Amino acid sequence: MLFVCYPKCSTCQKARKWLESRGAAFEERHIAENNPMKEELRLWARKSGLPLNKFFNTSGLLYRSMNLKDRLPAMSDEEKLDLLASDGMLVKRPVLVTEDAVLVGFREAEWEKTVK
Repeated sequence: MLFVCYPKCSTCQKARKWLESRGAAFEERHIAENNPMKEELRLWARKSGLPLNKFFNTSGLLYRSMNLKDRLPAMSDEEKLDLLASDGMLVKRPVLVTEDAVLVGFREAEWEKTVK
């Protein structure tokens, strides 16, 4: 599994501890230092079944400073992918990528069903 996170994020810390407590094997990736690429994000969105808007970190400072709440509705998926790929801090985290699924954000019940 690939665990994409921002180490200072309390939700990411909680998710990491949750994975570790279950003995899950995962590779950790720092989202700000190793930003997801456009094609990776496209694949994750397809695999997750979620709309691209769900991949945005709506509580982040960058999201707010760019006024994305108002701008996103008029953007194409390609523009959204370009934007997400431009800065890891725009991406909601953590992201857990398994062979069969992609989970965005940490919701324990959802992760429980996916992580075996």
